[in-house]
Amino acid sequence: MRVACVGGGPAGLYLAILMKRFDQSHHVTVFERKPEHRADGWGVVFWDNLLEDLRSTDPETAQHVAESAVRWHGQHLVLEGQQVEHEGGGYGIARSKLLDILTRRATEVGVNLRFDHEIAGIGELDADVIVASDGANSVLRRTDERFETQVAVGRNTYVWLGTEKLFDAFTFAFERTEAGWIWFHAYAFDHSTSTCIIECTSETWKGLGLDTRSAPDSITLLENIFARHLDGKGLLSPSRDAPSLPWLNFKTVSNQRWHTDKTVLVGDAAHTTHFSIGSGTRLAFEDAIALATALQQADTPQTAFATYEKRRRAALLPTQHDARFSAQWFENVVRYADLPAPAFFAVLRARRDPVLPHISPRLYSRLYVPVERNPALRSLRQRMGPAARALYSRLRRGGP
Repeated sequence: MRVACVGGGPAGLYLAILMKRFDQSHHVTVFERKPEHRADGWGVVFWDNLLEDLRSTDPETAQHVAESAVRWHGQHLVLEGQQVEHEGGGYGIARSKLLDILTRRATEVGVNLRFDHEIAGIGELDADVIVASDGANSVLRRTDERFETQVAVGRNTYVWLGTEKLFDAFTFAFERTEAGWIWFHAYAFDHSTSTCIIECTSETWKGLGLDTRSAPDSITLLENIFARHLDGKGLLSPSRDAPSLPWLNFKTVSNQRWHTDKTVLVGDAAHTTHFSIGSGTRLAFEDAIALATALQQADTPQTAFATYEKRRRAALLPTQHDARFSAQWFENVVRYADLPAPAFFAVLRARRDPVLPHISPRLYSRLYVPVERNPALRSLRQRMGPAARALYSRLRRGGP
């Protein structure tokens, strides 16, 4: 089978690795528009379930990822100086390091890697299977209307930054400014650096002048706002000397179809989930595993595509549910901001609950801790279905 993966992110690279592991006779090529070792982004986050998936499909990749990741322990909230901690834990890894691991492994198993090679359309490719693994702004997807892509743009504004402040817990820090609330999500991804995603409403963003400030001025302002959390460390950005920081509004991408003819979508090209639940990396790997498995088991690529899409759509439902409610919670932070820090943290951790927006935050925060012993909420959760039941299971385990 001739397989062309357009996009050298985790989904495309891991699919290529698995196809060669399953059958060395497959001819697999990955086309990546950027030069080698030129990854965007800071660190990504994941949990033990990803390592379990990697160990079951390619132990060598699992070992290298586990050895290169750093463990963060617990969750930490700081609300205007009030601090609350919660148990839990996960991993962070530099996105560049993760891609280097996958690139080396792909080379070892015989994948043909073509860096600095941009593909503008399907017509440039001669393959039995064409995998669009080129991200949320997928060129291959945009050139084919049959996918019936829909994009919903979130209300909040955010920017991915780094910092030399090492956060050994997954940290949420909220600060009130004259223009409104602004906060960050931060976690370590190596032994000297953390990801720091700064987020606020568009009203706060404009009120602080972040829509017009230069990148240096914006960095200085943000460092001042979050000075007590950074311990004298600065914020890092490749765009620090640019006219402006790369602020974004999150785009939720969905598609009516995931495959047409010889082309199939994976990862963010097929679906995106809000960064506040930290699932993007895991979902990319899961897509790759599901598609590679289906291609090995089916008689034709088209049959494999249909099987892959059906399975992954079903598996994604709880995560998409979580992402939607999590994003909405952060878009409505002001509704919860006057709670004491322990209660605020309780509703922050319960932000995926579809019941939460319909109950007084103070009442919910009092009911949340003993929820397992509360017959009314337990009955309501049962009526909300499997997604809500899965939510409470995760909350007990301590996931962000």
